[in-house]
Amino acid sequence: MTTLHPVVADVTARIAGRSRARRDAYLARIDAARGDGPHRRQLSCGNLAHGFAACGADDKAALRAGAVPNLGIVTAYNDMLSAHQPYEHYPELIRRVAREAGVTAQVAGGVPAMCDGVTQGRAGMELSLFSREVIAMATAVALSHDMFDAALFLGICDKIVPGLMIGALSFGHLPAVFVPAGPMPSGISNDAKTAVRQRYAEGKATRAELLEAEAASYHSPGTCTFYGTANSNQMLMEIMGLHLPGASFVNPNTPLRDALTEAAVRRAAALTAQGDEYTPLGRMFDERSVVNGVVGLHATGGSTNHLLHLVAMAAAAGIVLTLEDFDALSGVVPLMARVYPNGSADVNHFHQAGGMPFLIGSLVDAGLLHGDAHTVWGKGLDAYRRMPALDGAGKLTWNEVTASGNLDVLRPATEPFRADGGLRVLKGNLGRAVIKVSSVPGDRLVIEAPAVIFHHQDEVKAAFDRGELDRDFVAVVRFQGPKAIGMPELHKLTPVLGVLQARGRRVALVTDGRMSGASGKVPAAIHVTPEAIDAGPLGKLRDGDIIKLDAIAGTLEARVDAAEWAARPQAHADLSASHVGMGRELFAPLRNAVGSADAGATIFARHDRHHAADA
Repeated sequence: MTTLHPVVADVTARIAGRSRARRDAYLARIDAARGDGPHRRQLSCGNLAHGFAACGADDKAALRAGAVPNLGIVTAYNDMLSAHQPYEHYPELIRRVAREAGVTAQVAGGVPAMCDGVTQGRAGMELSLFSREVIAMATAVALSHDMFDAALFLGICDKIVPGLMIGALSFGHLPAVFVPAGPMPSGISNDAKTAVRQRYAEGKATRAELLEAEAASYHSPGTCTFYGTANSNQMLMEIMGLHLPGASFVNPNTPLRDALTEAAVRRAAALTAQGDEYTPLGRMFDERSVVNGVVGLHATGGSTNHLLHLVAMAAAAGIVLTLEDFDALSGVVPLMARVYPNGSADVNHFHQAGGMPFLIGSLVDAGLLHGDAHTVWGKGLDAYRRMPALDGAGKLTWNEVTASGNLDVLRPATEPFRADGGLRVLKGNLGRAVIKVSSVPGDRLVIEAPAVIFHHQDEVKAAFDRGELDRDFVAVVRFQGPKAIGMPELHKLTPVLGVLQARGRRVALVTDGRMSGASGKVPAAIHVTPEAIDAGPLGKLRDGDIIKLDAIAGTLEARVDAAEWAARPQAHADLSASHVGMGRELFAPLRNAVGSADAGATIFARHDRHHAADA
C-alpha cells in the first residue's frame, strides 16, 4: 500500500482535530435520524396515501406495502441551461430502471438552476452565489416528505451541485448518488474564442463576429467544455466518490451515458438501509473525502469558486476546512492537467487522455489521495482508476487506465506541468485573499503599481474605452462581496485586463468579489476578507496608493505610511441600485445573514438562538 504524503496526512489530521466536536454532533444527529426501517411507515394513512396517490399501479402497491426502497429524485432540470437540458428524460429512465431493480422512484422536487454564463455581467449575477443557499433549502423541502430511502441528485453547474450537496448532507442519514449528464462535444477551439473576445474588447471585431464565435463554442446540450466551476464540480463529485467511476465527462444522449445513469439507479438502491451495503451520505463523506476534493482541485487547476463551495459543503457535514488547508496542500500537489483557461484543451480532450481514472490512479500512487476513502461504489478508490465503456453486447464494463493518452493535456503526478497546485493565500494590511497562479506568467507573480479604484466592473470597461488604463496599475474593484451585493463574478474584467497585459502593461486585480475557473492569465487577488462593506481595509484605499501583490511571498500590501493608514476613514458606496430589481430585493435577508468569503460565504453558519452556545 502506498504511504500517504506527510503533508496530506498532517492537513487531514488538523482538519479532523479542529472539527471533532462539530463532526461528532453532526454524526449523532444523522444516526438518530436513521430510525428503524423506512420512515414512511411512520406516516399516517392519510399522509402516506397522499405520497403515493399519483403513482402507477405497481409503484403504488409497493409503496403501500412499505417494504421496498423508494428513491427520491431531486432534479435541477430546465431546458435553458445546456448542461441541464439532458435531464428532461432522466426521471422516466430512473423510474423504469428502479422497477426493474424491484424498487420505486419518485421525483421528490426540483431546485432552481441559473446559468452564470447567461447572467455574467448582468444584474442577475448578483443572485448567483445565494442561489446555492436557495438550492440547499429547496433540496431539504424536497426530501422533507420522509418518503425516501436514498436520493439521486441531478445537477451539474456552478452553485447547483454545492447547493444540492449541502441540502443532501442535512439528510445525511440517506444514501446519495450524484448523477451527471456530461459535457457537450467540442466546438470552436478555446484559443479561437478567446482571440475574438479580445479583438471585440479592443473594438476590432463586431458583435456579429463575437456572437458567431460564442455560438460555435456553446452549441449543443451538455456542460460548457472549458474547465470552469461546472466541470470542477464534476471532477469533485467523482474524486470524492459521489459519482460512479469515470462518469463525469461522458457526453450526453449517448448509450454509455444512459448505461451509467441506469447503473447509478441500481447502486442507489443497493446503498439503502434495507440492503447489505447501507452507506449514509453523512458518514461516507468525511475528512478524507474533503481532502481528496482539495487535492483534485489543485491537480487539475480547478475553479477558485470552490474555495467558497467546498468550505461550505464541508461545514454542512460538521467539517471545518480553512484557506490555510488549501494553501498547504497546494504546496505539494502537482498540476497534472492543462485544460482551458489553463491550457488550450477542453474537458473532452482531458477525458480522452485518460481523464479522471488516470488522474485518480496517479495521485493515489503518489500518496496524494486517501485511497481508502469511502465512495458510493464501496470502500477505496481502486474502482475509480477505471474508465467505463460498453462491450460488444452493450454491457457496461470498466477498464483500468494506466497511461495518459495525451501528455500535452494530462500528465502523471511524477511528471507534472508544475510542481505545485498554483494556489496561494495572500495576507497583509489589505486583509486575506486568494490567488490562482497556475496560468499566470512567471514574470507577473509580483506586481507593484498604483491603485485605480472602482465600485463596479462596468467602470473598468468605461475607463478602458476612454483610454485611461493604458499603463501599469492595480484595478481595485471593491464593494463586490457577499454582504455588499452578493459577490458576483467579475468576468467582464478578464478581456480588458488581458488586452492590457498583452500590451506589456503590468496589471493586476484586487477585489472582494470573485472570479471562477474561467478566469484568465492576469494576477487576481480575489475573495478579499473582510470585504469593504464590512469595514475591510479595501475601504481605506485611494487612487494612486501603491499596492504590492506578491504571489511568491504570499502578501498583499498597500504601501502607505502606517500612521496615515490608521487615520484614514472608510470609503462608502451607494449600493442601492444593486439591492432592487431582478428579484434582488428578495435576497436582502441573505445579504444580511451571510458570513465571510473565507468561511464559505454561507448563511448556514448561523444557529437558532437556543443553539447559540454551540456556534
